[in-house]
Amino acid sequence: MARSFAQLARSAEKGQSTVHVSKEPLAEPPLAIHTLGSRELRTPARRISKVDEEVRDLARTMLQSMYAARGIGLAAPQVGIHKQLLVIDLDLEEAATPPLVLINPEITAASASFNTYEEGCLSIPKVYLDVVRPSTVEVSFRDEQGRPRKLKADGLLARCIQHEMDHLNGVLFVDRVTDELSLNEELRQHGFQREHVQTIR
Repeated sequence: MARSFAQLARSAEKGQSTVHVSKEPLAEPPLAIHTLGSRELRTPARRISKVDEEVRDLARTMLQSMYAARGIGLAAPQVGIHKQLLVIDLDLEEAATPPLVLINPEITAASASFNTYEEGCLSIPKVYLDVVRPSTVEVSFRDEQGRPRKLKADGLLARCIQHEMDHLNGVLFVDRVTDELSLNEELRQHGFQREHVQTIR
């Protein structure tokens, strides 16, 4: 990666991250994650005008819910809160590595090169399918203290950011799947309805 997750995390740590919570999965997570078919997942998120303790509390409870589900990324619309907030942690096994909090993220540049990688989603449990995305992105956002930040990411971090940012626009990864046969079979096997997919062409 252009800047590895560890490097970004160390940078966040120097900035006195205030949303670092235990990564041990809770038996009862504080927030329920909506699944495919829920209207909540199709409602666009609104920009956050003020980064305050309420926003930081939301980030903490999102992280606790994400860790409980053993996920690496979660967007606020997945828990029914339509704010432009993402939490990401690619290092679940290392308790000392702080997560990333992205508020009002915007992709400012994307590579001309693309790659294909299997994705899953906490809102569509057990469904894993290939998705094509730009291999590198540059993102501007505000951190949990409201400070403007920029990062350039590739690999899993770039994919995770793009996947979670889609949620802010009411888009799910299955909407981007081009292999219709695999899509229909995976959805059927795991009890989801094809009619709830909004295919992007």
